[in-house]
Amino acid sequence: MGLPEEPVISISGLWMNYSDRMVLRGIDLEVYRGQIIGYIGPNGAGKSTTVKIMLGLVEGYTGTVRIFGRDIADGDAAYKRRIGYVPEIAELYDSLTAREYLTFIGELYGMERTEADAKAERLMDLLNLKKAYDMRIASYSKGMKQKVLLISSMLHDPDILFLDEPLSGLDANSVMVVKEIFASLAAQGKTIFYSSHIMDVVEKISSRIILINGGDIVADGTFAQLQEQNREGSLEDIFNQLTGFDKYRDIAGEFVAVLGEGAPHE
Repeated sequence: MGLPEEPVISISGLWMNYSDRMVLRGIDLEVYRGQIIGYIGPNGAGKSTTVKIMLGLVEGYTGTVRIFGRDIADGDAAYKRRIGYVPEIAELYDSLTAREYLTFIGELYGMERTEADAKAERLMDLLNLKKAYDMRIASYSKGMKQKVLLISSMLHDPDILFLDEPLSGLDANSVMVVKEIFASLAAQGKTIFYSSHIMDVVEKISSRIILINGGDIVADGTFAQLQEQNREGSLEDIFNQLTGFDKYRDIAGEFVAVLGEGAPHE
């Protein structure tokens, strides 16, 4: 019998507060190779804070965060070469062409310039962007920019991908391609840590769903396990039950009623 597999991400007793507000309340979490984690929760639940701590972008937490077996507080940033990140709101260098931007990102991750350029051009071609490779990013649509972001996060072939609303702005065909890319990467043993508010997408692509609410993990399991535990149909239903948000129909009804007040009718 082999040794038990070591988690690629191990978080224990993670607490974080901003001034007077406690954002994370003792998070414990272990994530393994090949898992697609759907990390969900209401706004302000602590999702982005957890990810930013793992990326080394936020300090001042208490607890331990280990990535690839090393405590990220030890000051060695080498682990960052093995991760990729797509933020929800990305600041791309609009004045650069995609060739300039992606080659620059590749070099930041330690790739040779010519290797990064050749690889980026092939990936752009596969996502139907070859003709735009030498166009300034400022001229791109939202969906085109999102594809460049996705390529930049995966160009160096990372072992962990952190993704915040990665399908934002993509057309239906591109969504299918990107979802298949994630599944293929997970099958190779890569880990995908995925955050989104689009519940049906999370439900379909995640091998494990973690729901955080008020700084605590309130659910952790496969979609089937969460359904069984909560006796609910869709992930959206489970989400609403566990976060206590059951007023959406009432709010929508009142909203529509207000729209109709005093409106001119034929």
